[in-house]
Amino acid sequence: MSTLDTQMRAGRGKRRARQRLRATLGFIVTVITTFLGLMAVTFFIGRVIPIDPALAIVGDRAPAHVVERVREELGLNLPLWQQFFLYIRDALTGNFGTSVLTTNPVMTDIARVFPATIELATLGTLIGAVFGIPLGVLAAVRRGSWADQIVRIIGLIGYSVPIFWLGLLALLVFYARLNWVAYPGRMDIVYEFTFTPQTGFFLIDALWQRQWDVLWDLFRHIILPASLLGYFSLAYISRMTRSFMLNELSQEYIVAARAKGLSETRIIWFHALRNAAVPLVTVIALSYAGLLEGSVLTETIFSWPGLGLYITNSLQNADMNAVLGGTIVIGVVFIGINLFSDALYRTLDPRTRSR
Repeated sequence: MSTLDTQMRAGRGKRRARQRLRATLGFIVTVITTFLGLMAVTFFIGRVIPIDPALAIVGDRAPAHVVERVREELGLNLPLWQQFFLYIRDALTGNFGTSVLTTNPVMTDIARVFPATIELATLGTLIGAVFGIPLGVLAAVRRGSWADQIVRIIGLIGYSVPIFWLGLLALLVFYARLNWVAYPGRMDIVYEFTFTPQTGFFLIDALWQRQWDVLWDLFRHIILPASLLGYFSLAYISRMTRSFMLNELSQEYIVAARAKGLSETRIIWFHALRNAAVPLVTVIALSYAGLLEGSVLTETIFSWPGLGLYITNSLQNADMNAVLGGTIVIGVVFIGINLFSDALYRTLDPRTRSR
C-alpha cells in the first residue's frame, strides 16, 4: 500500500470522526436546549396563572405574616431570575415540592400513578398498531376502492370526534346498556384488599402472581379506555401506513419483483411493508408518546388513577406543584421517546447514518 493511499484513508477516518463528534455535540445541545425550553415554559406558566402557591398551602384565611413566611420558604420573594435558577436546580434533583392535595412529595405521587398511565397507553398503542397497520396496507393496496374509502373514513372520525364525547358514548353503550365491561376505575374495590401490587403495573403483577380472577377484573376495567385510545392511535397509524405503502408500491423494485413473477402477497408483506416499516417505527413511537401526554381526558372520564387524572385533580385544587411536576415529567418522557425514535430510525435506515 502506498503512502498516498495511507494518507487518504487517514484523512477519511479523521473526517468521519469529526462528523460523529459534531453529531454527538449537536445531539447534546438539542437535548439541553429542549429541556431548558420545557423548564422555562412550565416556570412562567406557574408564575402567570393567578394562583398564589402560598395561599394554596395555608388557605385564604391565614394571617398575613404566615403567608409571608411561607412565601419566603418557597423563595417567592426572590428575583424572578433567581427563582428560575432554583426551579431548574430542584427539577434536576427530582424535587418538585410537596403536593397540597396529598401532602406527599410530588415525585412520590407521580411514581405511584404513572405506571397506570403507562399501562393504559401501552395497551392503546398495541391496539392501534395491530389494527392500524393492516388497515393502512389494505387501503394502499386497494387504493380508490370502497375498502380504501372505509379506512379513510375511520381515520377521519378518529381525528375529528372529541375524545370526551366518544368516551361518554362508549360508557353508555358498553357499560350501562350492554354490561360488557366493568365500571370506571382500575379494579374492583373487592380486590383492593386481596391484591398486593409489586411494580405498580397491575396487569403484570396479577399475571406474575397468577391471580387470574384479578387479571380478568383488571382487563374488564382497562379494555374500554385502552380501546378508545387505541382507536385514536389507529387513525394516525393507518393513515401514515397507507401513505408509506403507496410510496413503496410506486418504486421500481416493486415493478421488478412483479416482473420476476413473485406473488402479490409476498411483494406487499415481505418487500413493500418491510421498507415502510422503518418510518413506521417513528410513527408508532410518536403515537405512544402522544397517548402518554394526551390521556388526561380519557383518564378523567374513566376515573383511571393515572398521571392525567392526578394532574386534573391537582389543577382543580390549585395544587400547582403537582401540576407543574406532572407536566415536566410528561414533557421529559415525550422528549426522550422522540430522541429514541430518531436514534432508532437512524439505526434501522442505513441511508441516514451518513447524514
